Amino acid sequence: MARRTQSILKQLLNRHPPPLSTTSRSVTYMPRPGDGAPRTVTLIPGDGIGPLVTGAVEQVMEAMHAPIYFEKFDVHGDMKTIPTEVLDSIRRNKVCLKGGLNTPMGGGVSSLNVQLRKELDLYASLVNCFNLPGLVTRHENVDIVVIRENTEGEYAGLEHEVVPGVVESLKVITKFCSERIAKYAFEYAYLNNRKTVTAVHKANIMKLADGLFLESCREIASKYPSIKYNEIIVDNCCMQLVSKPEQFDVMVTPNLYGNLVSNTAAGIAGGTGVMPGGNVGADHAVFEQGASAGNVGKQKFVERKTANPVALLMSSAMMLRHLQFPSFADRLENSVKSVILEGKYRTKDLGGNSTTQEVVDAVIGKLG
Repeated sequence: MARRTQSILKQLLNRHPPPLSTTSRSVTYMPRPGDGAPRTVTLIPGDGIGPLVTGAVEQVMEAMHAPIYFEKFDVHGDMKTIPTEVLDSIRRNKVCLKGGLNTPMGGGVSSLNVQLRKELDLYASLVNCFNLPGLVTRHENVDIVVIRENTEGEYAGLEHEVVPGVVESLKVITKFCSERIAKYAFEYAYLNNRKTVTAVHKANIMKLADGLFLESCREIASKYPSIKYNEIIVDNCCMQLVSKPEQFDVMVTPNLYGNLVSNTAAGIAGGTGVMPGGNVGADHAVFEQGASAGNVGKQKFVERKTANPVALLMSSAMMLRHLQFPSFADRLENSVKSVILEGKYRTKDLGGNSTTQEVVDAVIGKLG
């Protein structure tokens, strides 16, 4: 009888081999009953390389049997507004994954990216810029999180032509929005064991607007005594990022400065093709490639199908954690890092010659 039991156990183990040894796995998440129910996520492939990299995410999610179902919508940057059915879908699903949306230069056409953030009040933009093991960069030990206010400032779109040849563009800064982005930054630092929050500003020139932003950051900082707080002028910040980026931890900024700082940090840490990010508000979250420069990509990347899918794959790992599927997020993130470290499959921006699909196949092969 004992032999028969052992034989049955052996067959079961061969059919379903155990995961990693229990001694090497820590308990990171205790799900509530029902947490494992599949979730529907709104998907916007977008323009340029968007369909390529969102397609990469779809393949990887399917390969690891992630409890995600996509509700896909065809949206392009030359549309006048975000279609109502798309907004309704995001409001219903609470979470969206999107590729880049092209914003026409000039001509008075508003950005659909900005529209989306304002409609859903996605007031916090987060970009994580860090060194990936195996990727040679200008600086080591870079691990910077840039958190920027997403709904006001220069990107509020308050512009008009006063008289022919004279345009007035208004920068709006409010205490309410400044306080809530500062609170989000300190809360993020506190929950993620970060040590320092740096406010980026130009209050030496814009004394009222950026002065109000700084005043709000100082008030919030006083409520988090365990986290070091400092301030830096934006032009000096860019210089310090290029020369000594390891001094920065979490950075909180108004809208325009955050866009500049996050793209600078991304360039230092490995390029826009590998940096994850997202936009979040009280009720909804939209995940996309972190650094905006190049998120639509050059046409030749589309034609040759050589767009780098790493940034959006890493952003989708952030999305999985947001949805409370941490083990799936870990598997995805570890697989991407393993492919980068191995160095065999990399797109041109990372010094290789691989296609998007070759990178995707390599990531799937590492899922285990």
